[in-house]
Amino acid sequence: MKKAILLTIALLFSTMMFAQNRAILLNETFDSSSLPEGWTTSETGAENWAISQTNIAGGSANELTLTWWPILTGLSRVITNPIDLSDVNEVVVNFKHYLDNQINEYTLGIATSSDNGSTWNVGWSETFGTTGSYEVYQLISTPDMGKDNVLFSIFYEGASYTMNGWYFDDLQITTQDNLDLEIVSIDVPEMINYGYNEISFTVQNMGSTTIESIEATFVDFFNDENVISQTFDINIESLEKQELTFTENIFLSPGTYVMPIEIVSVNGATDSDTDNNYMEKDLNVGMGYAQKIPMIEHFSSSTCGPCVNANAMMLEITNANPGKYTYTKYPVNFPGIGDPYYFNEVAGRAGYYQVDAVPMLYLDGIWQEYTIVTQEALDASYETPSIANVRGAFNVEGNVINITADFMSYIKMENVRAFVTVNEKVTTGNVGSNGETEFRHIFMKALDSPTGNVMDINAGEYQRLEFSYDMSSTNVEEMNDLEVSLWIQNYETGEIYNSHFAYEYTNHAYPVRNMMAGISSDLSTLSFEWEAPEEGTPIGYDIYVDGELIKEKHNALSYSTNTFNDEILDGKTHIAEVVAVYENDMTSIGDLNIIISNWVNVNENKVKESYISVYPNPAKDFVKLSAVSCQLSAVKVYNSIGMLVEEIEVNANEVEINTSDYNTGIYFFNIQTESENIVKKVIIND
Repeated sequence: MKKAILLTIALLFSTMMFAQNRAILLNETFDSSSLPEGWTTSETGAENWAISQTNIAGGSANELTLTWWPILTGLSRVITNPIDLSDVNEVVVNFKHYLDNQINEYTLGIATSSDNGSTWNVGWSETFGTTGSYEVYQLISTPDMGKDNVLFSIFYEGASYTMNGWYFDDLQITTQDNLDLEIVSIDVPEMINYGYNEISFTVQNMGSTTIESIEATFVDFFNDENVISQTFDINIESLEKQELTFTENIFLSPGTYVMPIEIVSVNGATDSDTDNNYMEKDLNVGMGYAQKIPMIEHFSSSTCGPCVNANAMMLEITNANPGKYTYTKYPVNFPGIGDPYYFNEVAGRAGYYQVDAVPMLYLDGIWQEYTIVTQEALDASYETPSIANVRGAFNVEGNVINITADFMSYIKMENVRAFVTVNEKVTTGNVGSNGETEFRHIFMKALDSPTGNVMDINAGEYQRLEFSYDMSSTNVEEMNDLEVSLWIQNYETGEIYNSHFAYEYTNHAYPVRNMMAGISSDLSTLSFEWEAPEEGTPIGYDIYVDGELIKEKHNALSYSTNTFNDEILDGKTHIAEVVAVYENDMTSIGDLNIIISNWVNVNENKVKESYISVYPNPAKDFVKLSAVSCQLSAVKVYNSIGMLVEEIEVNANEVEINTSDYNTGIYFFNIQTESENIVKKVIIND
């Protein structure tokens, strides 16, 4: 007890020693439609400062902008309301900004004035000339400190006609604590694959005292949500940031989690502001990865002179990379009269990307600064595994194009957009004024909409789109020269997860159905079973475990092996996948299953699948199981990460299971009969 009291006194003394109230003097998020009340601008460039309904700087809409028009040459300011800095010797200024530049360099800075703007004292300034996002954390002390009526200004100096715009958000002016460490970010991707993963986070020293050690914790979800604690020996000066990584990796099974990280102590004490010592992040842990096919979107026009070189360079790039890209080129209505093949659907996609000049290219939804997609950028995208998969096929009957497309996700996705565009490979009828006579991958139609098809996809599921469209009303020159681009995109962030050209002039590559995988009760045999695709005749099936191909073009609907990695028996989650392979190297999306011990019994006397019926499937409020020529004894329901959800005793030949309280997703029904078990995959929808 005496030791506990002494420790408490020591901690209290340490806290008091470092205590200093951090004051927020200004906190502006620019959420209104005009400059904050009381804010002013200098006479020079007054029209260039405005509020826009964008979030380019990194905050939420709206934000402060500096536009290039009217042309501004020289110095311009946007000025805050006066702030009382009595007894304040220095302040911390923090804001986000994004420069959209063409050429040249510009000066950005913070200045103060205590004589109503007659004299400005620079607290910080820096030269910027590269397009990109930035964040400013600066400790400022000027001769105006200690005054009771101090103006702050963000000032700009340069020639605005060489930039496209400057965006600012989340401006904050505060005093500084002595000891204050803030968690800035949890650096684990929101979408991450299952397996062992590093847990990293970034901290920033917001106080004046150098930080030499911290104790931080996180949660190990796999091991009964144990709290993992670690002390980091560091050296972070005032306002510096540092990324830290826990030495212990944790195993993450597929599913959704809330990852918490907390700073327990700083320099062996409690810091001044504990509100910024805790952060949570939603993690969406996926069931695997697919090969990434980069998606190129190209805005161009036959009336655009610079587009000639860009088109030639892109032709060279694509010719050198067969099978490593998907492509759609949008003909815009400028410069001048614009491309003859422009139509209204182009405007929708151009508006989404805010395209105001050509040539302009996007790779996977990201603007390419050099007006082309470089080989380096294409390689980097192709070599990055994808959390989604896309496959499709089309055929042409007269003027009608028929398209079937599957969009599959290894992770839970909500409100994503699936895009289907019909392009013509080569056109010659849209010749304009730039001297070109041939144009490639020209956009002709978006199905069903240029804004995409909205989808919610659970991990391991797929959504199918089917279209038949008469192309006679479009600009198509030759119906035998079409291609179909498919991609899936996060419409909020712009990120394109994956893409694929649909297979031409053939039937759709349908996937297998109801694949199951498991380990025999004696832990000797890994077994797979599946149903044939609903249509088509595959030439074989590729079987994967944890993304590794273990059997290629297998010619039966089941497969067993007693030679597999012992890690399969480690009690953790492993993913099996079966892909249908067709002629001409066509492949379907995969069917996924989590490997769980004792799910598949390799006894050849197994109950035939036709003897057990499960309906409806997909289901919502209930699932009815019915057996023919046998008795049901029990049903065990597992979710997609292998956890037992419900166990039901039956002793009848049919049973109805209430699923209204189940979360949406994939479930596995382990149905026990008098003589054998059988597993059925069931999808529960909203």
